[in-house]
Amino acid sequence: MMAGGWARDGAVQDQIDDTVSDAVREARARMPTGDSARYCVMCGEDIPEKRRAAIPGVKTCIECQSSRDTQQRSSGINRRGSKDSQLR
Repeated sequence: MMAGGWARDGAVQDQIDDTVSDAVREARARMPTGDSARYCVMCGEDIPEKRRAAIPGVKTCIECQSSRDTQQRSSGINRRGSKDSQLR
């Protein structure tokens, strides 16, 4: 039996599960829906047919989407971070 301090047994795993669930829910909410755009809404370049077929509702080219993804990752807030990360 492992001492958990003030936390109940399984609290750490619950925290991990909640973090993963939040990330999956957020990713699904960002997924495009509907008709795909022929041209990127950010730069105006053609969106290749294979990309439009693979991702229904896509609105951006690969380069613009990669840029958006990088910006979103760097602006995230770690609500469930460890105590050590909150003290820094």
